[in-house]
Amino acid sequence: MATPEGGLVLILGGARSGKSRFAEALVEAAPGPWAYMATAQAHDGEMAVRIALHRDRRAAGWETVDAPLDLAGALAALPPGRPALVDCLTLWLTNHLLADRDLDAESDALLAALSARDGLTVCVSNEVGFGIVPDNALARRFRDAAGRLNQRVAAAAGRVTLVVAGLPLDLKTPQVPDRGGAP
Repeated sequence: MATPEGGLVLILGGARSGKSRFAEALVEAAPGPWAYMATAQAHDGEMAVRIALHRDRRAAGWETVDAPLDLAGALAALPPGRPALVDCLTLWLTNHLLADRDLDAESDALLAALSARDGLTVCVSNEVGFGIVPDNALARRFRDAAGRLNQRVAAAAGRVTLVVAGLPLDLKTPQVPDRGGAP
């Protein structure tokens, strides 16, 4: 699992695919301390337990930054060069959808913040487009917005990895500059 020195990495996967653990290991391969940009909100007991499990399994050296809505601002506030993990983009998107925010404007601000970052930034996101077309307008709006956001982040990322059943599949890897000469 090669770790880029810096830049943007997108880790995609379904629910319980192992994407967060994979992303954490990728960030931990870089020198710490590391920033964990947490987008989840504990609106009920079950979600509070999920958040606690994620927090408890992280090694020492992680600083948790709660960023359920202002992820762009939280990323911009990090010290230059600090490796950061955003977990996850789809929860962040859900928070904005439920707050009736302008998803395009929020996504634009996030992409600008990601491209301005100095240092490794690993974003985790759910791949929600493999299933059936949802039966209600809100779920379809979410699915479509998540697909568009994932495409935009993937286009900006130097590496994109899909995690299925705990196994990583690299979809996009950093390009090595051609230095000319014979192969």
